[in-house]
Amino acid sequence: MLYGTLEAGGTKMVTGLINEKGEVLERASFPTETPEKTMPVLIDWFKERKPDALGIGTFGPADLDETSPTYGYITSTPKLDWRDYNLLGAFKEALGIPIGFDTDVNAAALGEATFGCMKGLSDGIYITIGTGVGVGVLTNGKLLHGMLHPEAGHILLRQNPIDRFEGNCPYHRNCFEGLAAGPAIEKRYGKSAKELKDIPEVWELEAEYISQALVNYIMILSPKKIVLGGGVMHQEQLFPLVRKKTLDLLNRYINTKEIADIDNYIVPASLNDNQGILGCARLAELALNAR
Repeated sequence: MLYGTLEAGGTKMVTGLINEKGEVLERASFPTETPEKTMPVLIDWFKERKPDALGIGTFGPADLDETSPTYGYITSTPKLDWRDYNLLGAFKEALGIPIGFDTDVNAAALGEATFGCMKGLSDGIYITIGTGVGVGVLTNGKLLHGMLHPEAGHILLRQNPIDRFEGNCPYHRNCFEGLAAGPAIEKRYGKSAKELKDIPEVWELEAEYISQALVNYIMILSPKKIVLGGGVMHQEQLFPLVRKKTLDLLNRYINTKEIADIDNYIVPASLNDNQGILGCARLAELALNAR
């Protein structure tokens, strides 16, 4: 079997061709322009390769309710050209193959659960901290959906009193994304994260905000593993800081074998930035099996 995959991001569209063993046979990247410009390129890419099924993980918000008349649509996105766009329907009409559909970060969580460091676990979360903050949640072996889908990048945090930054989210002054995503770091300090690598106070504050978020997720979702990915987490000095601050905030309230082994509980992404397309391959497989 050959699975086509699409990790549809706000900046770029990453396509892939993956076999049933999880081997990435081909991967390509295209800029996210307007649907009129981008979709024909993507459709032609998949038509040339003739996959048996397609898995899509998209930026959002997106409608994941299969009973909804707008199921498969990108909905109230700030990318106005894609607002209320029937992404799933366009591919179904063009390709005529089974298609699995979810958010990009849920797909990444599924990739880690199927092929990566969450394999074999029933519960875990994947967090991407980059241009934005997104959280994919696996609970009882299934991706978490509900009224919409988790928007856990917008949980509200307690802002450090010394941090006078006004936040970078147009909706919330003190949400996780607005305080800790890559653009927030750059706006707060006037330099990119890469340029700030050797300034300890930058990463102490960043770790504080990440740790606050993790404690909230631990208390509510009780994950068996937390995977941190995205461009900001390429700053590897964050991991020991986040682990220590998370333990400090938990204050021994939760005592499990996972928390006791914190170095193997809060971990970096394990699939060389392929977790998204690998998760999309699993979405494609599930769609094919459900046909």
